[in-house]
Amino acid sequence: MKKGPGSGGCPGAGVPDKITEPNSDGSRSSGASAEEKDVLPSPGELENIQLKPSSEAHRKKLCGYLNKLGIRGPIKTWKSRWFIYDENKCHLLYYRTAQDINPLGSIDLSSASFDCRVENDEGVFEIRTPNRVFTLKAISKQAMMYWLQQLQVRRWEFCSAQSRFPVGSSQLVNEPLVGRTNVADDEGFLPPVKTPTEVVGLQAASLPAPQTATALQNISLKHPWTEIQNTVYNICGSKQLWGNDGNVFNFNKFQEHPEQEAEVEGQCTVRETTEDGRMESRLNLFRKAKWMNSSLAEEQPRERNSLDKVNVLQQQMLTLTEEVKSQKELVKLLHKALEAAQQEKRVSSMYLTAAEDKDRLELVRHKVRQIADLTSRLEALEQEKKELEQILALRDSHIQELKEHVQLLMEKNHAKQQVIMALTEQKARELSDPLQEANTITAETLYKQQEEIEHLKDDIDAYKTQNQFLNSEIHQVTRLWTRVAENEKALLMKCAYLQAQNCQMESKYLTVLRKLQETVCGLPSSHAELVRNLIQEALRWDVKEGADLNLNPVSEYDEYGFMTVPDYEVEDWKLLAKIQALEMKSNNLRSQEVVEKPLRDRWNSIGELSPSAELKSLIRSGIPVEHRQRVWKWIVSQHCSYLPDHYQRLLRQSKSTEHPACRQIELDLPRTLTNNKHFSSPTSQLVPKLRRVLLAFSWHNPAIGYCQGLNRLAAVALLVLEDEENAFWCLVHIVENLMPADYYSDTLITSQVDQRVFKDFLAEKLPRLMAHFEQHQIDVSLITFNWFLVAFVDSLVSDILLRVWDAFLYEGTKVIFRYALAIFKYNEEEILRIHDSVEIYQYLRFFTRMIVDGRKLMNIAFNDLNPFPMKLLRNRRRIHRGELEAELCELEQIKAAYVKGRAEQGSRGLEEVVSEEEEEI
Repeated sequence: MKKGPGSGGCPGAGVPDKITEPNSDGSRSSGASAEEKDVLPSPGELENIQLKPSSEAHRKKLCGYLNKLGIRGPIKTWKSRWFIYDENKCHLLYYRTAQDINPLGSIDLSSASFDCRVENDEGVFEIRTPNRVFTLKAISKQAMMYWLQQLQVRRWEFCSAQSRFPVGSSQLVNEPLVGRTNVADDEGFLPPVKTPTEVVGLQAASLPAPQTATALQNISLKHPWTEIQNTVYNICGSKQLWGNDGNVFNFNKFQEHPEQEAEVEGQCTVRETTEDGRMESRLNLFRKAKWMNSSLAEEQPRERNSLDKVNVLQQQMLTLTEEVKSQKELVKLLHKALEAAQQEKRVSSMYLTAAEDKDRLELVRHKVRQIADLTSRLEALEQEKKELEQILALRDSHIQELKEHVQLLMEKNHAKQQVIMALTEQKARELSDPLQEANTITAETLYKQQEEIEHLKDDIDAYKTQNQFLNSEIHQVTRLWTRVAENEKALLMKCAYLQAQNCQMESKYLTVLRKLQETVCGLPSSHAELVRNLIQEALRWDVKEGADLNLNPVSEYDEYGFMTVPDYEVEDWKLLAKIQALEMKSNNLRSQEVVEKPLRDRWNSIGELSPSAELKSLIRSGIPVEHRQRVWKWIVSQHCSYLPDHYQRLLRQSKSTEHPACRQIELDLPRTLTNNKHFSSPTSQLVPKLRRVLLAFSWHNPAIGYCQGLNRLAAVALLVLEDEENAFWCLVHIVENLMPADYYSDTLITSQVDQRVFKDFLAEKLPRLMAHFEQHQIDVSLITFNWFLVAFVDSLVSDILLRVWDAFLYEGTKVIFRYALAIFKYNEEEILRIHDSVEIYQYLRFFTRMIVDGRKLMNIAFNDLNPFPMKLLRNRRRIHRGELEAELCELEQIKAAYVKGRAEQGSRGLEEVVSEEEEEI
């Protein structure tokens, strides 16, 4: 049937808003879905689109005819398709003709990239998606560049809009995204291409579709049902919408009653999910008819012969008869829908009148819903994170491909430029001798050379254009990749923030249970039993719960095998350890992005290590796990000269000759780091290595041999350095370089000196606390002696312990004094509130384990306690060592006098006994 120029209404005028996203393979399910009907434009909206100027006049609809390369096995054919861009989904929909109502498929542009190759035919370009490559062909080079440029702009705008977080997100997450939603700025890579109005835009819909060699070539065999639907809609629409005045699609009665039409459409949505496909078809048909009627611009001839009028009247009569039938069917369906709505209303009323008021139960349900909502949000964030990671990987690979392609093009361009230069020089030489040129070059040869030069110039222009476009594409893809990376970072920060909140809530819950545990004696028996059950349930929480989401607040072991929640025998201590682990996890999560990540970046930027103030500051802040082994090896190597085969020789000696300390070493091995899975049992993997390290050291340093405490120092070195020979040299560095002489001797004289020095520093830095200890006759050396002997092993949690060791290995024993003072400063107020000596001793037994904020402890140690000169420490040690040696000498004299007196007293008693015996005789 012949159509006027204005009857070629295209989906671009309003149809994309009612098209749903096709399947991944480009196929489309038969029939209109419920989602399609929800977004169908009303006839009034369609009329406004056609008759009134658009409110976004500056925004032209991106649509037009393109040839799409279809591949069916070995056969490749070009098929004409009507393409239109969907603003809402960033999809490029394609139809067979502009008059079709259902698309044959779509191309997702949100994660696609664009490319055009000089080797291809004119107007051919590619759209690369993660799943497929679409090859399209425009009518001209200008049209191709216009499509590519516009698709780039649309993709950028959609990605910018999608990157924004919904309202209500935390400020921590939204801050990195501020000011990043502007439209892509013009970087000058590719100048704006003028719109080819004859082949792109709504006006192109009125033009006839490009013809193919055969009629069947343009039909999509992959989507037969969609082709049938579109054909039926076009045929039925043309037959049913023939007006009395000779003009097609004249539905005056629908225009006279827009309110009734709107009411009918509103009622039809009640039964959208049922099987009444015919009613949906009729509504779509009426809307399309009115839209096409409003866009008609062709004037029909006023004079017609009588035969044409009779034919028109007959066709109109048939149309009206069919229309009456369809209206009857529509009325029946509407009656059914109304009955169903009334039935649903009656059921809802009965439910509302039968409901009971249960406020407490409703409150509990509300809380459960809140928890479920938080869980679903976390799952959605994790899923979004995975998707962003996949998109990021795809973008990286595509950028690499584009870079390789650009490099190849540059090489080709350079080669062709060399060819042009060679030809130019040859031409210049030939032109320098006209007589020789006339003799050697014929007119035909000259013409061929000129033609080849023109082709080369065209190739150069094409490569320049391609280079400009590829630069623009690389620039935009790089910006999109940066946007995705920033979004991923923001999501990770938000995830960490939510995990920290979760840890805090769980910690508060356990704290409340602990408070209830303290007052359980005063509660009724039922309440006391409930509290005990809740505590047991909290302590039995499985660390593997939620492993799929990676949101577990506390893992069983840390990176070095230390238990995050110590297994205490006392139930109150178990609950306290659980609270402490949760608080530490919360602090770590909160400082991950603010403190830990910048610190890790600074460590990553350091190449070869060398002593400096910056390195000292970094080591004090803590060495990341991935760098700790390398830095410890470097520190030990700076102070110990590795002797080749020395360690192996010591091992051979320990095997051939048993050392006197061998028995004591065997007794201490099972008592070493019992809270670490690598030493928790005699069969653990690091126990034999620890035995060999201690035996080798006992032969290496016979003056000390073995002292209790060396096993813990060697164990920590093994956990970090892993290699037992490196651990041996680390132990040598600690004992022989860092610690003063006689620190691990039989008398432990230097260890006792350090306790007196520490008491002096404690009185100077924390006078209130020292006065409190003196008032209650507390000897802090009973607590701190072991701190100094083993450098806080088994006293601090593993994370803080290893930070202390980082600075201790680099700076020496001064760090132990700093941290010992910082520990008391950290808990000063808590200790001052205790006024019973027994309770103070009990608190000092485990208070180091309650320190969870390692950053705060570090600031106290290295900032609040300044100044702390090493010279002062040496002077104090010298003074107290002299006093201690004098006291020991005096004690030796008293001991010798006592022994001498006892001996004399014993000899006199013996003489008296002998004399008595003689008298008896």
